[in-house]
Amino acid sequence: MKNHKQRDGKQRQRTRSRRRRARAAAWLLLAGFVAAAAGWLVARALVMPGPLTQQALVEIPRGASSSGIAALLEEKGVVRSRWLVLAAIASDRLRGRARPLRAGSFMIPPRASVRDVLRVLQAGKALKLQVVVPEGMSTRRVLQRVRAHPLLVGELSVNPPEGHLLPATYPFRPGTTRDELVLRMMAAQKTLLARLWPKRKPGLPITSKREAIILASIVEKETALERERPLVAAVFLNRLRKGMRLQADPTVIYGITRGLPLKRRLTKDDLHAKTPWNTYRIKGLPATPITNPGRAAIAAVLNPADSDMLYFVADGTGGHVFARTLKEHNANVRKWRAFLAQRQKRREERNKRDAASIATQETKTTPTLPMPAAAKP
Repeated sequence: MKNHKQRDGKQRQRTRSRRRRARAAAWLLLAGFVAAAAGWLVARALVMPGPLTQQALVEIPRGASSSGIAALLEEKGVVRSRWLVLAAIASDRLRGRARPLRAGSFMIPPRASVRDVLRVLQAGKALKLQVVVPEGMSTRRVLQRVRAHPLLVGELSVNPPEGHLLPATYPFRPGTTRDELVLRMMAAQKTLLARLWPKRKPGLPITSKREAIILASIVEKETALERERPLVAAVFLNRLRKGMRLQADPTVIYGITRGLPLKRRLTKDDLHAKTPWNTYRIKGLPATPITNPGRAAIAAVLNPADSDMLYFVADGTGGHVFARTLKEHNANVRKWRAFLAQRQKRREERNKRDAASIATQETKTTPTLPMPAAAKP
């Protein structure tokens, strides 16, 4: 009897043990199913289109943590939940595919999924939030560039006169308005003039910062070589001292185009154009600057070379040849015109050779059609 009870007890224990194992297995199976379903749902959520309806600019601070970036993306409305971003990062780490998220300013496209957003940040191709103003760019063209920049904010209401902007590269932060950027350009020139004007060479025939900018704008357009600018400035200053007209071609061009490219050579008729800028007709400086001069041109006007030169003409290499007398200058002009004529002749000869070569190639590649066979009698 005792043995029978012991056997029944052991049997019940084995039965309970089997049931516990079965329940545990069932729970594990259920947990695995739930985990798989959750993983599938998360994986699907990571590639679903995001909430953005239009492209958005996002700035990732340097040194930001993954959780900080995830929170920022959620705050900006780029992703629906920061936890999806963190889940994607954790998944990449588990699979050994983790890549760092870069700092900088990034443009996120509309409907970008979490995976799309991470790819943008991981690629590290940050936008350059800047406007580049080259030396010698007119205010009209600078304002066109500012208006066209897609990352600046607001309409442009500031309309500075010609020559009031300092050429430079202007970085800006997200949210910067177009007016703010143009005002910075104006302030930069004022700051530069405030520093350079007190250090100007004594005895200059210009008496104000405005006159300095006007002359610097002419120097800027006359030569692209920085080493020449002090000498070009000296020529114009010497002519002002002697009451001679400046006779600067760029002033004629500005009177015709108001700051846009001429796209042709000047003619003799152009030199007689009645504009407030044509220094072939007017004495002294033109009415306004003709462009925005850079720092080197302004510095050259305020501290010109020690020279008694009164003339210069292009030398065919990108620079100029200078002269003290009109006789020397006319000789230099004849050399320049001979150079232009020779260059035109070489160009025409090259065009003829190219045309002949093309005609020869076309002759060689034109198939010769076989003659029709004679009809048999």
